[in-house]
Amino acid sequence: MAQSLLNRACPTRVRSGQELKSITKLGEKVTTKTRPFLKLSLIASIALVAMLLGSSLLPNVASAKHKDKHFSKIASELRNQLHNGNGEATVKVILQLNNKPSGSLNALLKSNGVKVKRKFLSFNSIALELPANVVDSLGEFSEVEFVSVDSEVRTLGGHVAHTAGADNVRSMSPDGTLDGDGVGIAIVDSGIYGAHTAFKDAQANGSRIVVNQDFTGEGRTDDPYGHGTHVAAAAAGNGIVSNGQYIGIAPRAKIVNLRVLNAQGIGSVSSVLAALNWLMSNASTYNVRVVNLSLGMPAINSYKNDPLCLAVRALVDNGIVVVAAAGNNGKNNSGQKVYGQIHCPGNEPSALTVGAVDTYGTDQRSDDTIATYSSRGPSRSFWTDENGVKHFDNIIKPEISAPGNKTVFAESPNNLLLTQNSSLDAGVSSDPTRKQMTLSGTSMASPVVAGAAALLLEANPSLSPNMIKALMMYTAQQLPNFNMFEQGAGELNIDGAVRVGKLVKSSITNYTGLGVSMLTSAAPSAQTTITTSNGPSTFLWSKGVIVGQGFLTGSELITKYQKIYGTGVLLGDGVLLGDGVLLGDSTRISQGVLLGDSIPISNGTTMADGSVFCAQGVLLGDGVLLGDRVLLGDGVLLGDGVLLGDGVLLGDSVLQAFNAMLSGDATPSMPIVLDDSTDYPGF
Repeated sequence: MAQSLLNRACPTRVRSGQELKSITKLGEKVTTKTRPFLKLSLIASIALVAMLLGSSLLPNVASAKHKDKHFSKIASELRNQLHNGNGEATVKVILQLNNKPSGSLNALLKSNGVKVKRKFLSFNSIALELPANVVDSLGEFSEVEFVSVDSEVRTLGGHVAHTAGADNVRSMSPDGTLDGDGVGIAIVDSGIYGAHTAFKDAQANGSRIVVNQDFTGEGRTDDPYGHGTHVAAAAAGNGIVSNGQYIGIAPRAKIVNLRVLNAQGIGSVSSVLAALNWLMSNASTYNVRVVNLSLGMPAINSYKNDPLCLAVRALVDNGIVVVAAAGNNGKNNSGQKVYGQIHCPGNEPSALTVGAVDTYGTDQRSDDTIATYSSRGPSRSFWTDENGVKHFDNIIKPEISAPGNKTVFAESPNNLLLTQNSSLDAGVSSDPTRKQMTLSGTSMASPVVAGAAALLLEANPSLSPNMIKALMMYTAQQLPNFNMFEQGAGELNIDGAVRVGKLVKSSITNYTGLGVSMLTSAAPSAQTTITTSNGPSTFLWSKGVIVGQGFLTGSELITKYQKIYGTGVLLGDGVLLGDGVLLGDSTRISQGVLLGDSIPISNGTTMADGSVFCAQGVLLGDGVLLGDRVLLGDGVLLGDGVLLGDGVLLGDSVLQAFNAMLSGDATPSMPIVLDDSTDYPGF
């Protein structure tokens, strides 16, 4: 069976919907007709026995750190930089430690030419500037885990609340108004223009921005670049302007402004790490349960080594939902689809990574598509062994998609983006505190999901990050003719996620037994209806969950507790690889859950239905995907890319992403409603 799976990479024949619906039952023989799904049962007995003899739990992937394999401690892009640069030049790096520095390492860190720029105690890491010819010496110390470039980090460049289903659930909280009240959302971005009315606290007549911190060194927390203000309003704008037309998803959530991108929209790994390090110590003070990262850089280092990915994992393990933009590099200059361009830290398995949906400016979802620029999976970050061989991660990303094309939200006065393109002003108002601007990208889709996570946590504070991810995926709408690398589980459906989330028992913890009833009552019907100008519009839920390199389906995903929903684990920890075949771990996932073995192209119904885009086997092994750089189905696989020394992709990557943020796809924007300067009383 293993060889058969590997031989079915990108088959020329697609399967019929009926074949894909053929699912084995416990005890049945697995045949070629039933191979698309493997029952989570004793078919994995050999692999499970071997695992159980060693441990009852799988190790945390981030902490395993390749202990069973020889790998290079020096990141590949750093080696490239050293190889192509002057040996006397200095470089900026992130040094990760696995133990306290020894006397010898301390001596090196205090030597001439070595500067300690920042320490990140929560992540056992240090930002250094040091001579390039010293870098190789760092790898010789046993307490050194990994050394990587302190790379540049950039932005990834009303109607939304209604079409996403947020308006459906406004009355679903204990106090009658589900609006994010009491939940903190950290916006890690280019700052926020705090005087904008979008962030006004209508009840307390103050600001909902409870913290302003700068990590750029510029000594300011406003938004001269113009990105962070728009992002914050998408997540938590109050809708005061234009009678609620530009309301955010969680309009009463508290906002924590962590500025890591400078006036040009550029930051560094170390500035983002500093912000996340601050959060590790202060999140509980402000009840920060959600972090939005509408920024990133090319995902080069495997999530198992990358410092940003490891920081994200630490936050998620501490119960904080981390939402990350997928990136805006879904096509090249020729207009071809490009696969494998998920950005860091969106390549981290514990992050909730978001692609962009083009709604065509309408509330009905029947015309929604994935934006052409939205980055597609799989993740192509890698680690390098001592022989120089690259081992790719190949994780299915994104997990979810949300409206992101030509969105209209709060504008920061005289910002750089607006200066470069005055047409971005939406023409809503002449008052600087009420102006709105138009931006596109996964940067805009990400805060929509972050706001949705805040609503879920207000409705049920006991939900874990993994459970929130699972609920969003299970209730998402599958968009027809898009594969899983493009849309993840489908388009965000806040209505469905909240309806199920409210029913999850508050007594559920990491210690809850596998398969225990998870809901307080029967699961709701697996469909959602929203109102539109053309009448009610109903769509089905995906009824599936992406788990690393595979996906799960079945109603038991929401009716029975799965061990992969706890903290300190990954959703993908319930899936084992047995000689190239995906197998279920019955200690993590209950019987009655089905495991897929293909990447499907959706037909618009549930995740299990549709034709095969690629067989699961192409993601397994050492991560070499079809030889790399070759056609993947209907698009081009970037492979390992061509890299500059500073970790930025050569070619059109940065420009492509920037243009996507400014112009989006050539379709209608959100409806523009002029403001009459009267505060909408709803929020």
